Amino acid sequence: MSKDSRKDELKKAWREQEQQRLVASIPIPHADLKELFDYLDRENPPPCDHTFRETVQFLEKRKLSAARVVPWLREHGGYCDCEVIFNVEEKFGPIVGR
Repeated sequence: MSKDSRKDELKKAWREQEQQRLVASIPIPHADLKELFDYLDRENPPPCDHTFRETVQFLEKRKLSAARVVPWLREHGGYCDCEVIFNVEEKFGPIVGR
């Protein structure tokens, strides 16, 4: 095996491991996260007030733990409702089928 082949193999293994880490980090069922993205990205949502008002409403309605989900969203770049769509959905949307 050539040095380049080995390097490519290691990169691929690292990417797969990173993807598995991301998938495992999601604190709610994937279907719920997808629906959260859909809800926040719906047609004519209220303007973002730079809080998690809409996110928390969605989570509470589904009896999901905002105390668990909001810190996770922040960890992945979502510091308010609109940033959940701009930052978190970009990384996790494909994972949850969006």
